[in-house]
Amino acid sequence: MSRLRKPPAGPLRAAALVLAWSSGFIGAEIGTRHAAADTLLAWRFLVATVILLPVLGRAARRLDRLEWARQGVLALLCQCLYLGGVFWAASAGVPAGTSALIASLQPALVLMAGAFLHSQRLTLRQGAGLALGTAGVALTAASDLSTGVAASTLLLPLAGMLCLTVGTLLQQWWSAPSRTPLPVLETLAVQAAFSAVFFTGSTIATGHLKPPASAAFWFAVAWAVVAGLASFGFYYLVIARDGAPRASALLYLTPGTTALWAVPMLGQPLPLITVLGLVISASAVILLHARPDPVQRVQQAKERQSGSAIRADFVPEVSQTGQRQQAAGPRAHTEL
Repeated sequence: MSRLRKPPAGPLRAAALVLAWSSGFIGAEIGTRHAAADTLLAWRFLVATVILLPVLGRAARRLDRLEWARQGVLALLCQCLYLGGVFWAASAGVPAGTSALIASLQPALVLMAGAFLHSQRLTLRQGAGLALGTAGVALTAASDLSTGVAASTLLLPLAGMLCLTVGTLLQQWWSAPSRTPLPVLETLAVQAAFSAVFFTGSTIATGHLKPPASAAFWFAVAWAVVAGLASFGFYYLVIARDGAPRASALLYLTPGTTALWAVPMLGQPLPLITVLGLVISASAVILLHARPDPVQRVQQAKERQSGSAIRADFVPEVSQTGQRQQAAGPRAHTEL
């Protein structure tokens, strides 16, 4: 029976994902104080590509044309457009907590899109988790939203979050059980190379490639490189080991954690409403991570053995006619 049970995200990699992902919003706000968003992103990806060059060489030898194309699409959605939205929002004055709030609404979109694509309905537990998570992140960023942030600038992180959602669903869809998944480091190396070309080209076109001669800028670049590699590395790892919904659900914890980062790094206060929002968001993650009961796990195992389980590995435990189904995902999903 131990092989039939899909465990929730490991506590260490879950905590690492939340911390690393939250640090990215802080890095965006620090970095855009010293340079334009596209300048910072161009050098962030150039440095990351150089660091990952040996890994990129290994990936280049194993990828076929189709996989190169897929990684290019994922890099555009999950790296270029998502990070572009976050960094340009920071440059436009959107607080880190507000960007984190908008990005953390992604879990609702992942689950709702998956349910829609497979003509299924969300379970009561999932609905409660989504409602709690949305309420928690709204409370966390309430103080930021009350400072008069322009509505037009909020479209930047919103567009980035939508791109990340589409990229997450595509990555999970392309992770077929018959395919050997690309290792996380190689995924990051390939996508960093694509993103370096994208942002270097755009900054050359706009005349923003030249970096400012300041130590603060290079500190921001170093922060962005470490935060970026760590956040997307753990994000892809949790997707591979635990599924896209579990990875997305952990993002509910990022607004409160970003607020905690902002106290020492940006000198921002920590209001009581932020603490309350973090507690509510944590409750939502617990609900969304709950395991199915033993009867449902046996039913899921029978469906997998008979081949009747639908291809919905990014919509786990979704109810259909009273029975929750969970398809076998990529290889990392099935080696339990």
